[in-house]
Amino acid sequence: MKGDTVISSPAKTLLPSRLLLLAGLPFPLALSVSSIAAAAPFTPSPAPKGTTCLVALAISMGTLGRVIYTVGFWIRETGQAIDRLGSRLQGNYLFQEQISRHRTLMNIFDKVPNVHKDAFVAPSASVIGDVQVGHGSSIWYGCVLRGDVNSIYVGSGTNIQDNSLVHVAKSNLSGKVLPTIIGDNVTVGHSAVLHGCTVENESFVGMGAVLLDGVVVEEHGMVAAGSLVRQNTKIPSGEVWGGNPAKFLRKLTDEERAFIAQSATSYTNLAQVHAAENSKSFDEIEFEKLLRKRFARRDEEYDSMLGIVRETPAELILPDNILPDKARATTPSSQ
Repeated sequence: MKGDTVISSPAKTLLPSRLLLLAGLPFPLALSVSSIAAAAPFTPSPAPKGTTCLVALAISMGTLGRVIYTVGFWIRETGQAIDRLGSRLQGNYLFQEQISRHRTLMNIFDKVPNVHKDAFVAPSASVIGDVQVGHGSSIWYGCVLRGDVNSIYVGSGTNIQDNSLVHVAKSNLSGKVLPTIIGDNVTVGHSAVLHGCTVENESFVGMGAVLLDGVVVEEHGMVAAGSLVRQNTKIPSGEVWGGNPAKFLRKLTDEERAFIAQSATSYTNLAQVHAAENSKSFDEIEFEKLLRKRFARRDEEYDSMLGIVRETPAELILPDNILPDKARATTPSSQ
């Protein structure tokens, strides 16, 4: 419309007082100059002929967006300048914080990790790319699951313990595609390495074991700690293999089969405790510290002699499946 106008502000209204300070002006004078510039009246300019209200509104909103962006930019710049000034004042006692680039779940190319909502991934673990983690599974501290050139599948109730590495192979020398597949209720011990292999349900991989490309551990198979399983080795169901290179040692006992199942269940329960602890806010953590200090020096035997009964706060009581109750821990000789 002919009467429409577009409000445009001069560049001087965006002149921050920090620039005036850098120019050598004292702070009160710089602040005054900046305030005067900001309070200067706007100069209305007529809109071009033939424009509509919609176009004028769009132009106006675009100008407002640029103004807000510029203000935000100078606020951040001012904060960085204050930080640099404080660092200079600290001198030899300077401590500069570095922003961590670590991401627990990270995309790679167009591949996105798919972690079940009931699975636990420790904050210091790295799950990257085409990785699927099932219900009740746990990826512990320092683990790396890198599904970049192929996929990684982790079933339900499986635990991959601290500092373990799971990777894949795009293909081996024979051209076979080698993802890494880990079944249900599998235990992978600390610092194990699984590369382009398959570990079937309720199997056990000991601490520090290395499984190379094409290895298949059948259901209820066990790899002893520190073993090196060579490429394309197949470990039959119910057998224990160990050594470097790994060889058949013996058959799995019934107690060891039960232990594998119990290990998976125990880690599923333990992961719930760690997940709850990692989800606590700062205030909750500080509150629990105060509670622990208050109840740290309480001796139950001494209290019982005095006839004192103290109640432990609910926040400090662990589940029975994590901390067995005293009835189980009491021996007949102590009764």
